[in-house]
Amino acid sequence: MTKLKGILLTQGMHGMISQVEGLAKALDIHFTHHKVELNNFWKIVPPKLTPVSQNVYKKINESDFDVIISCGRKSVIPSIHLKSISKKKVLNIHIQDPKVDFNHFDFIVAPEHDGISGTNVIKTKGAIHYLTENEIDENRSYLNSYIKKDNRKVWCLIMGGPTKYYDYSTKNMKHIFSIFYKLLKKHDFQLVVIPSMRTPLNTIHYAKEFFGENHTVIMNVDKKAYLSALAISENIVVTCDSSSMISEAALTGKPIYVANILPKRKDLRFQNFRNLFRELNITRNLGEEIENWNYQKLNETNRVAKIIKEKIRL
Repeated sequence: MTKLKGILLTQGMHGMISQVEGLAKALDIHFTHHKVELNNFWKIVPPKLTPVSQNVYKKINESDFDVIISCGRKSVIPSIHLKSISKKKVLNIHIQDPKVDFNHFDFIVAPEHDGISGTNVIKTKGAIHYLTENEIDENRSYLNSYIKKDNRKVWCLIMGGPTKYYDYSTKNMKHIFSIFYKLLKKHDFQLVVIPSMRTPLNTIHYAKEFFGENHTVIMNVDKKAYLSALAISENIVVTCDSSSMISEAALTGKPIYVANILPKRKDLRFQNFRNLFRELNITRNLGEEIENWNYQKLNETNRVAKIIKEKIRL
């Protein structure tokens, strides 16, 4: 049977790419990824006030597709428009709350902490993503040439980056790093610091300076290093700004600690997400007593794909 063709629409951010590509792979479709660019002042106009028109966004040069998977505010109108002008039946799936009439989409995939519901809404625990257990295991040995050759167990710190809610100031980073310093003295583990696309360069250099030569700081964005760290770490720490990477880490079944940053503004959605993961026994807060615990590995991407396949008989 010939595979369906899909186009993926995002603003190009890691979290969004991870979600659309993860779902596309789980649905087993051929796909191409397109970065959405809105024209002129449509960049700042909410989707619900934006016309469904080609004038809104830069043309996407792809006409033969069966599925559209979009994520993020800027991709809402392009997804609706491309479906409306297609000469064949197209399935469109939007990830996150589109902030428009849900009937524009066949499926909406949204985390429980978004608090939306509807007949075509599939709720998830955290974010779906593109990681698989096999991929993590295949990259297990990648960090062997980076980490120190001793008998210490490995922990990893996965860092996101500044948002409108969280500031990556030296003060905030020093607070997180200082908690690690106390833990290092007590538990004697080797720390591997993994940056993301959003991590400021000065934060990476500060981590290198703070932790010194006895630990490993990956200086560039490196997916294989990220996967390897997930595979070899006894405990995983993720900064609170990244629901996506906390969700990805939950695929391992390992203890996850959240490194909290005092928010600049009310971060209720993030709090709801973190509360849910704590209730599911997935996370603790960095700074709490160190312990080992187990939970059911979270693979929401495959669960969502299965629901969609059953409903449309893919």
